[in-house]
Amino acid sequence: MNNKVVIIGCGNVGMSYAYALLNQRTYVNRLVLIDLNKDRIEGEVMDLNHCLPYAPSKISINIGDYQDCKDANIVMIAAGAAQKPGETRMDLIHKNAAIFKDIIDKVMASGFNGIFLVATNPLDVMTYLTYKYSKLPANKVIGSGTSLDTARLQNIIGKKLCINPKNIQGFVIGEHGDSEFIPWSNANIGLQNIREYMTLEEMKEIEDEVRNAAYEIINKKGATYYGIGMALVRITNAILGNENTILALSVYDEKNDCYIGLPAIVNKNGADRLIKLKLTKEEEDKLKKSISIIKNSINNL
Repeated sequence: MNNKVVIIGCGNVGMSYAYALLNQRTYVNRLVLIDLNKDRIEGEVMDLNHCLPYAPSKISINIGDYQDCKDANIVMIAAGAAQKPGETRMDLIHKNAAIFKDIIDKVMASGFNGIFLVATNPLDVMTYLTYKYSKLPANKVIGSGTSLDTARLQNIIGKKLCINPKNIQGFVIGEHGDSEFIPWSNANIGLQNIREYMTLEEMKEIEDEVRNAAYEIINKKGATYYGIGMALVRITNAILGNENTILALSVYDEKNDCYIGLPAIVNKNGADRLIKLKLTKEEEDKLKKSISIIKNSINNL
């Protein structure tokens, strides 16, 4: 086994991902870090290597450059401008579009033919740009999408109902942003729909809490990164372990020519195929609104 992951952009999100990989038993045995700040990256690599005597798995951790992407299984991109208090994810679009063009060109020049995993906001737009710039098949370009939002949903419901969050089956879908929503018609605990456990008012409160969670964290501590770090590890394991696991990711919607958060089967091929949800009319309208917002942002570029 020679599973190599390259991280491009080693700020809070990139390093939370690296640290989470180090702390879990994963399929990764080679980790390469790329960042413009050379001093910081040297310090990060030293610090991570000092963890190895206590790590559950053996892993090689090194500073790298874009040529290291040539034989990588996954290139995870967390580079770009961070979301500041008062900013929406969409406010970052023009800053990060130019950054991504340069990054993707350099990665592809190495001969890379693995899977891109994107974590930079606005997530769905940046994943779409990665797909267009790289010209890789759509299944090999995926974004973290609503995977973190879904984890927030499971955590909130689990606390409210005193049920293990892992036993809550439901997704947040749509834009990883202000138009994301929960298709409650597809949310279950065991074999029962969530409506057997909660009122419509309670569900609305939960949906608002999930949607605003990132803003609240940013206002309190300046950024959100531990949650997305764990979500990225979960996606990484699903890919490298060829798990055929269903996760809510930013995936390509061929009909609308955009990337958007939907449940997909994840394996060694990336987002191998989408799971078709049977939505109510109201939920379909919300998904169309999300798609419209993402496409308008792309068109404005």
